[in-house]
Amino acid sequence: MVTDIQSCVICVLQELGMKHPLHRKKLQLALHSFSTKLGEKSADLDYVWVTRWLDDIGLPQYKDQFHEGRVDGRMLQYLTVNDLLILKVSSQLHHLSIKSAIHVLHVNKFNPNCLKRRPGDEAHIQSTPSEVMQWSNHRVMEWLRSVDLAEYAPNLRGSGVHGGLIILEPRFNSDTLAMLLNIPPQKTLLRRHLATNFASLVGAQAQQEKQEYVESAGYTPLSTTAKVRPKKLGFSNFGHLRKKRPDDSTDYICPLEAAQAQALLNGAQRPYTGFRGLSPILDRDPEKREQVGPPHG
Repeated sequence: MVTDIQSCVICVLQELGMKHPLHRKKLQLALHSFSTKLGEKSADLDYVWVTRWLDDIGLPQYKDQFHEGRVDGRMLQYLTVNDLLILKVSSQLHHLSIKSAIHVLHVNKFNPNCLKRRPGDEAHIQSTPSEVMQWSNHRVMEWLRSVDLAEYAPNLRGSGVHGGLIILEPRFNSDTLAMLLNIPPQKTLLRRHLATNFASLVGAQAQQEKQEYVESAGYTPLSTTAKVRPKKLGFSNFGHLRKKRPDDSTDYICPLEAAQAQALLNGAQRPYTGFRGLSPILDRDPEKREQVGPPHG
């Protein structure tokens, strides 16, 4: 059955003369969904919505590439590292930003309105980490203004910083935020002020995990300039290009299992449950991953 679908896809692509790799992928995903009658909430989000979503997560500079690639919600769900490189997203931080933003969509069952753009009733009370996780880039800037850092808030435009990245990425801490805000290292009192408010924002448990991460062996700070490079294939890999392992989900940006998403939605004890080890960037145990979604090919 899978072979028949793949043959059909190849024939259609040849007939249409479709050259853009993401257009080809979009068609493949649509045919796979049609043939398996697999209903996915992500399919309700069109490519116009995705360009608005890029604004929300603080990465508007990629809107033209995503628009040209017609990247819709279903494609977001199955984005790979190489797909992002095709879309000219090479920053490691921006890969992590997109990864955590897709995770938030998973947790919220691809609700198109799950990100919060403006302060609501929670502005007068302490927000929980699960609420902060849904903050847009603009909402994070509003928070900076509320803690007397208004002059630095505009520096977050185009940074990819949103609530999901702040809460879910263990290497994202107050020092990372200070760098992105361009607060000079010599302004120690200002940085201490930011660190105090950042710890209050993310909550004691997430802050403790971030600190444990900093103190762990082999820790390297999250770079704001590091690039993601495509994988180099050795000579022995070429024989496996056409025949991938059935459990090979290595390239997915965020291959989140439904059970893991539900655990986080229900208030999993550790903020990073279902998130660590899911990206090649922070991959710890690739052998334990399972295939998510339709096969490559």
